[in-house]
Amino acid sequence: MLSRQKKLAAVAIGIALASAPVVLAELYIDRRSRAEVELTAKRGIALAETRIKRVLTGLDELGNRGIAGCSAGEREALSAAMFDIMAIKELAVVDAAGETLCTNHGLNLGERQTVSRHAAQSEPNVIIEVVTMGARRDRMVRVRRMQGNGGNGLAASIPADMLLAQASVDGQELRSHAVMVTSDGTLVGETGRKPAAHNAGDRLSATLESRDYGLTITSMMSRQNLSASRSDVRAFGIATGAGLFLAILGLIALARARHDHDPVAGMRRALGADEFVPYYQPILDISNGRLEGAEVLIRWRKADGTVVPPASFIPLLESSGLIFEVTRALMRRVGREMGPAIGRRSRFKIGFNLTARHFDDHAIVDDVRDVFAGSAIALSQVVLEVTERHPLEDLAGARSVIAALQDLGVRVAIDDVGAGHGGLSYLLKLGVDMIKIDKMFVDAIGAERHSAVIINSLVELARSMRMDIVAEGVESFEQVAHLRDQGIGLAQGYVFSPPLPGSSFLQLLDAADPVARDHDEPAPAPFYLAARNRIVAA
Repeated sequence: MLSRQKKLAAVAIGIALASAPVVLAELYIDRRSRAEVELTAKRGIALAETRIKRVLTGLDELGNRGIAGCSAGEREALSAAMFDIMAIKELAVVDAAGETLCTNHGLNLGERQTVSRHAAQSEPNVIIEVVTMGARRDRMVRVRRMQGNGGNGLAASIPADMLLAQASVDGQELRSHAVMVTSDGTLVGETGRKPAAHNAGDRLSATLESRDYGLTITSMMSRQNLSASRSDVRAFGIATGAGLFLAILGLIALARARHDHDPVAGMRRALGADEFVPYYQPILDISNGRLEGAEVLIRWRKADGTVVPPASFIPLLESSGLIFEVTRALMRRVGREMGPAIGRRSRFKIGFNLTARHFDDHAIVDDVRDVFAGSAIALSQVVLEVTERHPLEDLAGARSVIAALQDLGVRVAIDDVGAGHGGLSYLLKLGVDMIKIDKMFVDAIGAERHSAVIINSLVELARSMRMDIVAEGVESFEQVAHLRDQGIGLAQGYVFSPPLPGSSFLQLLDAADPVARDHDEPAPAPFYLAARNRIVAA
């Protein structure tokens, strides 16, 4: 009898031990999933409120300067403010009824329709509108600051996707689906992957509201998809119930799995395996088709041959600090595979993208000096590009770093001009050698009647400050002709060539600018000779 009771007790304990880990695993999956859904909603509300407040601050600054009309000086002030506020699409002076009187002389976004309008709760003289613009009916959030005396006000149009997070906190693709609507239910925008069309009980969701601005974000995920994505946790729970030994093995396996799925650890392994590779996008003189240089663009080529685009890993490289090691490794690799070819072409320039963090101290100066000290590439052939898309916190310190780089013979360029934080202050205070016009302005050629004014202004500014100017993202020969008419000599974009891997770019370089080759360099392919002839003919 006692033996039977012991067996029954053992069976009960075994069932309990086998069941408990499974139950705990399910609870863990559910809690983590709920936390992720809630975090997505919180991030979305915080991002929307922060960017709207930033726009309102910019409108207040313009209002305090008395900008309320459409004189040439006031329109010029609107255009200058476009560079300082954020990547908004339009600044406008509006009358008391909200009708547009005039806009900055940069971008005319075409026909628009207001689909929703409400006042901000905390600031009655702030109106939030949802409008559609242009032939594609792109959705914008227009923020209007009205004057209390019934006079003219100011308005700024923000693309809807600027108010929604486009990546998860770990820099990867959003696993949830987020939808933003106004207080009356009008859709503002959405981002992420939509859950599979299962029943309502299959979904986890979280909804948060911005009471100040009358916006609501709902984040949701499919339980079924989440369950499948966390099958390793469930397998671990089942294995744990089988016994202490299997539990220990399960813990080890889970620890290894977590390490394998740690994106930072994965990128460290990729760096050690030399999986971050340079691609080269040609820069041409559009007056004669001559190849003048190239911009180095990073790609992550995994061991299985998969190529990962930079948007998927650059944010995490920057936040983890690995960007410094990766930048050094990329420069060394360019020196190895392109050094002899570039070194024999003294006028050829090779450009590298840096982040704002590179300009926090002089370490980048030592890195550049050390990397190219043993390379065939001369420092005078190196161009370092700092983007406007992320702010330089200390302009005086950055200016000191740039001056030290220029003392080495390196040239420094501002990338994405007009699409980021710095605006004219970067051009005036940093003392750079070159500016690169953002693709946004090139895209507007032929579609926005005021685009020529902005491009012409940038050309005149660069010319007066003795800077070179490069147009980015050129995709048609009509744009080439327009840029050439505006006095721009250098351009890059898919109309000429996509970014090329090293072997292909060596062929293009040899075809476009033939000099004596090393024995191990490939001969120029006829395709590239024909491509150059087409470019020259254009």
